[in-house]
This record gives sequence, C-alpha cells and structure tokens, in this order.
Amino acid sequence: MTSTARYDATELRAALTGQLIEPSDGGYEVARKVFNADIDRRPALIAQCASSGDVAAAVSFARTNGLEIAVRSGAHSMSGASTVDDGLVIDLSAMRDVKVDPAKRIARVQGGALNSDLDAAAQEHGLAVTAGMVGHTGLGGLTLGGGMGWLSRKAGLTIDNLLSAEIVVADGRTLRVSETEHPDLFWAIRGGGGNFGVVTEFEFRLHEAGPMIRFGLLLWPYDRGAEALRVLREVVADLPPDVNAMIAGVDAPPAPFIPEEHHLRRCVGVLLVGFGSEEEFTAVADRIRSGSQPLIDATMPMPYTVLQTLFDESNCWGHHYYEKSCLLEEFTDEAIEVILEHLPRRQSPLSVLLTYRLDAAYCEQDEDATAFGGGRSPRYALFLIGNAPDPALLPAERAWARDFWEALRPMSMGAGTYVNGMYEYEEDRVLASYGAAKYARLAAIKGQYDPGNLFHRNINIKPA
Repeated sequence: MTSTARYDATELRAALTGQLIEPSDGGYEVARKVFNADIDRRPALIAQCASSGDVAAAVSFARTNGLEIAVRSGAHSMSGASTVDDGLVIDLSAMRDVKVDPAKRIARVQGGALNSDLDAAAQEHGLAVTAGMVGHTGLGGLTLGGGMGWLSRKAGLTIDNLLSAEIVVADGRTLRVSETEHPDLFWAIRGGGGNFGVVTEFEFRLHEAGPMIRFGLLLWPYDRGAEALRVLREVVADLPPDVNAMIAGVDAPPAPFIPEEHHLRRCVGVLLVGFGSEEEFTAVADRIRSGSQPLIDATMPMPYTVLQTLFDESNCWGHHYYEKSCLLEEFTDEAIEVILEHLPRRQSPLSVLLTYRLDAAYCEQDEDATAFGGGRSPRYALFLIGNAPDPALLPAERAWARDFWEALRPMSMGAGTYVNGMYEYEEDRVLASYGAAKYARLAAIKGQYDPGNLFHRNINIKPA
C-alpha cells in the first residue's frame, strides 16, 4: 500500500480525542523519533490515540485513504516497524494505564504500556508476569511476538499468560478475543506479531515474584572463557525453576560493586537471578564457582523493579542498533569456539551477546497451543546486539553481528528464530520460524481478518 491518495486530515483530527500531529506541527520532530536512532523516517500523520475508539478511527481513515500504517507502542522495534515514511503512525504511547486485581492475580494493561508500567503496578502486590529486560520496551510488540524475560523459566512466555485482549482489526471493528471469543484470532496474536490488528488492551495472569530477588554477576576474562563457558553450560542446563541465568559476552560495568581496575574489561559470564530461597540461589552460584572461580563475583539482594531496569541505561534511546539472533539446541564446544573467536571483534563496549536458556515452564506449553514461532523444546536463544552510541561505529557493529551469526548458522536449529529478534524479515526465515503448518494457519486467519494486508509493517504473514 502506498500513500498516493489525497486526503483531508481534518476528518481524522475531528474523529480523535487524542492528538493528530503533522509535519508542520511544532511537536512533530519529537513525536516521530524512535528508540533506534538509525531509523529516521518521516510519517505524513501521527495519531496519538487516547482510546480504542481513536485507534478504530485511525485504522478506518488509513484504509479509506490508502495510507500505509505503522503501529507504535514503545517504539522499540530495532528494525523500525513502529514508524513509516509518508504514512500514518498509530501511536499508543498515551495509552499506558495498568489496573491490577491482586485477589484474582490479573492485570489489564493498555496497548501503549511499557514493561516498567506493568512492573511498577504489579509489584505493589508482589506480583509479576514475564516481560522484557529493558523497562522502556513497549509491552505490545514484545507480547505479540512471544515475550521472553527473567520469568520465562518460572512462568513461561508473556503470551502463555495472556488471558484476553481487545484488538482493532482492519475493517475498523473492535473485538474482544480469548479462548472463547474469536479463539482463532486469539491463537494468532499469541506469537503472530502485529499482523492482525492493533491491540489496545491486554489481560495478563500474574504470578508471585519479588518484591526482592537475588542477583548475581559472575565474569571471566576471555583467556579463561572456554573453561568458564563449559562450566556454565553444565549448570545452566540443570537449574531449579526459581533460578534463571543468562550467559553473556559483555564488558564489566563501571558499577560500585565491581573493582575499579576491572571496569569495562571484556568478559564472558553469567547473570543469575533467584526468585526462590537464598539457599537455592547460593547453591547454583557455588556450583559455578567450584567449576571455575570467576574474576568478578558479585551477588546481592535486589528489588525486582531494579532487576527489570538493569539494561535501561546501556540500551538508551538515541543509540544506533542492529540485531541478529539464532537458536541452538546445545551449547556445544563448537559454539563456544565461535563465541570466543567473535566476541573480541566487537568495537563498541555496549555491543553484547545475550543467551537465554529456555526450558522448564517455557516447555510446558503445547507446541501448537499458540502461534509462537520459536519451538517449545529446551534450547538456547542467542541475541547478537550491535549497540553504537556513535553512528560512525554502527557499520562495524553491524558487520560484527552478521559475521558472528553466519559463523553460528551451521550449529543453529535451522533458519528459524524467535521473531522478536529479527531485524531483516526474510520471507524464508519467517516461514522457517513458524513452520509450514503453523504459517498456513496464520495465513488463513490473516485472510479472514486482514485480507488486504493493511497491517504489513511487521514480520509479515501474507493473507491466504
């Protein structure tokens, strides 16, 4: 769809209770910015919606006038899916209300809410649901692709805890979807991305977590990396459900608990989080120490809300980003060799390798219960994130991530990956991520609810 049609923006302006921003308006330059500074697009219109009625009006206006649509929640899409040149951005950032029912352990969350909004409201009652690791990420995009986080092993993916949703579909209708209402569409939005409409409200099941957790950061220098990573793979593959771990390639942060002489030292290591007893958490840390004594060994109690914002500063707005991801069934010696070969080649101190261990509650959901395109057997999800505070660094970080990814491909679980970790939306990789049968079912549902592919600025499923 292109924006060649002529339109009268006053029609949409009159229909909105929120704001409509055009390029001539004073707030346009701020309103059009997104998280990844490498994405520099100029929408024709930005509809800052205040209600599902506003969203429905914006969708109908775009469809009638031939405007391409981008949907913005937290604007965190590294690939720039939340903005568009010359089209209409449906901006949900004013819709961030969160209502928690602590007795039922349910949260109702508007479509523009950020991870930090949900965390703050739920933690007042010692409750949480799986969400991402950066507080200013939008819950909308995170959820629709699956949703991984520190609670994935304890509570499953974000979509595994989605009870219902309110969604505006391509013909302008607002639907409530759940296991009993439009169950086909409810299945599709749990992993099928933004292909099926604009979600204006999510209803989540909550779990007990926090308000205090145990946190650990154990790091080793590269020259001891092989030894450390072999120990980590043994421990991380056999964790109790209330402990999670992320294997990482990072620079030691300039934090008060890190000796100054090790600040920004390039390391491999593990981030440990414990939601259960201190004894259980300590036993895991001790297993690691007994196998390979770390150079940096910091463990401490921490508020859950602080855990959820640990990466906020290093993943701030205005940096230039690029990402590649893949899935490994096993953390093999060959994979360790590739990791230790490629980690030293990054130039930006903020570029990282982050590795989720996906098992326990993640694997308890039936493979076909949702549209999630990542598979439910135990595995590792690797994210290679190029993070360049200076745009001049980005070409090197992009090349680093691509070369690293290419080297990992021979040991990866096919061409598929977690769709939220895709930067380029290659059609063959999208198909491989979902598998032929699941993709065909998604395409059929897309054909029913969005036959004209109005919502295509995403990991696109073409309508059957």
